[in-house]
Formats: sequence, C-alpha cells, structure tokens
Amino acid sequence: MFERFTDRARRVVVLAQEEAKLLKHNYIGTEHILLGLIHEGEGVAAKALEGMGISLEQVRDQVTEIIGEGQQAPSGHIPFTPRAKKVLELSLREALQLGHSYIGTEHILLGLIREGEGVAAQVLVKLGADLARVRQEVIKLLSGYQGKEPASTGAREEGTPSGSLVLDQFGRNLTAAAREGNLDPVVGRELQMQRVMQVLSRRTKNNPVLIG
Repeated sequence: MFERFTDRARRVVVLAQEEAKLLKHNYIGTEHILLGLIHEGEGVAAKALEGMGISLEQVRDQVTEIIGEGQQAPSGHIPFTPRAKKVLELSLREALQLGHSYIGTEHILLGLIREGEGVAAQVLVKLGADLARVRQEVIKLLSGYQGKEPASTGAREEGTPSGSLVLDQFGRNLTAAAREGNLDPVVGRELQMQRVMQVLSRRTKNNPVLIG
C-alpha cells in the first residue's frame, strides 16, 4: 500500500511515529496520524484542518488530556494499532472512490473521519469540528483539480486545473460525481472491493478487472 503514498503522505507516517515517541507511546494510533497530518503542514489535510482553526498544539494538548504521556520513549519499530491500520485501509478506499491512483494526505484524513471512533475523531469533536464539515472542507479543496500522478512518479499533492472542456461535453466526470457524493454506494461487493484494493496495492500486475 505504501508504494501508492505520495511523498507528503509518507512523511505523515514518519511524523506520526515521531509524535508517538514525543508522547512516549509505544504504538501509533489514530491520534498520532492526526498529529502527523497537521505537523506535515503543506498537504491538503493540513490546509483543511488549519482552515477550520485546528492547530498542532491544540491536538497535542487534547491527546495528552485523553491518554496522557507514557513512561519511557520507545526505541526501534513502533507498531500501528488495529484502528490506525483500519484508517490506512480506509484511505485507500477513499482514494478509489475519488478515482485517484495515489494516496495523499487528504485520503488519510478522510480515512480518519470515516473510521470515526478512534482518539483522532474524539479530538476533532472536542475541538468543535463537525466530522462531516471536515470532509466537506477536504472535498472543497480538491474540487476543480484533476487527479494527480501516482506516488511512484513523485506526485505533488496540489493538482493542476482541469482543461477537459471537450471531454465534459461528450462524457460524464465520474470523479467529480464521486467527490460530490452523487454516485450510488457499492452494496454487497465487500469481498470484491477488498480484492480490488489488494491488487491496486501491488507493485506489479496492479490492474484489477471486475467481470459480471
């Protein structure tokens, strides 16, 4: 999965680990991912949260209040909690639903929101953020931009304005429809969706085909 992460999304994971060490936690939870998203500072997620008045210090204070600090800073590998792993899986699903072949900071934030029950979601709510509004803010920042290049090509998170006027006349923009929530949800195809995500996460032979 991490091959599809943009440079900024990968930096978020590194920063999440650093935040866990700073708080002397021997795991990476949803709260550390949220801290990493804000700490990164330049991606779509950071801009969305900043636009809603949510700062790094505020989130750190809330995490410390809810969980507290650990006894000793961990050394070596720090594992993800099951919820944090679920957030990363959901970030891939969010990317697929938006028609993106990469995973950026925006998708990680959308994954946090969709998970909705971890410490990160609790912190956002305690800071007065409505999760649905956070999602709308992310979609708003993405609107008007076409899909970006895959992470393997060194993709930037900021896209370029779409110039697809001819395509707009003769086709339907499914990516825009997904962003606006105008596509019907996928029902009864959970196994197929999981398999598609697995195939897309491969380094090679990563073109899934659904028949029937």
